[in-house]
Parts: sequence; C-alpha cells; structure tokens
Amino acid sequence: MKAETLGFFERVYEVARQVPFGRVTSYGAIGKYLGAAKSARIVGYAMNGSHNKDVPAHRVVNKKGLLTGKHHFEGTNLMQQLLESEGVVVIDNQIQNLESVYWDPAKELK
Repeated sequence: MKAETLGFFERVYEVARQVPFGRVTSYGAIGKYLGAAKSARIVGYAMNGSHNKDVPAHRVVNKKGLLTGKHHFEGTNLMQQLLESEGVVVIDNQIQNLESVYWDPAKELK
C-alpha cells in the first residue's frame, strides 16, 4: 500500500475516534471532511483495517444509516450490538432516526 494511502487511513481513524458515544457518521462525511469528497469507498477500506487500532468503527455507517460494514466485525451482529449498547436503535441493519444520532465532522470539528 502506498504511503499516502496509509497517511489517509490514519487521518480517517483520527476523525472516527472523535465520533461521540451514541452517535454515528458516514463514510462519505469523513471523506468530505478530509477534502476527498468522492472517497467514501476508500474510507470504508480504512475502516475495515481499523480493528485493533482503538477506532470505534461501529460508529461509521453508510449515508442511509445501513450497517454495510457489519460483516467486518467478529460475530454475526457485533456492530449492531455495539451501537445498541450506546443507545442507537437498529432495525433490519438500519439505524432508526438517523438524523437524531448523526454526527457530521464538517460541522462538529472546526
């Protein structure tokens, strides 16, 4: 992997670490905040590699609130269980009331 990709991944992890307990953000919002608006997929790749790096990857979902990264977690429903333990309601792999728990790094990090 190229050094600039690894650097981007570390920047993704830094943003993801700032998502508050009980809140979620999206792959695209992280990419946009980092100046790479069309990089949601790359942010997803970064999140896939974030395990064992003290990154709350379960708090990063797709723009519709779907738990698209859940298959990268150990166990069948670990991503959902982690979110629910923080008070986030998930039904059929989708966060309910997304607007009320959504955290936008562009607005929250200045």
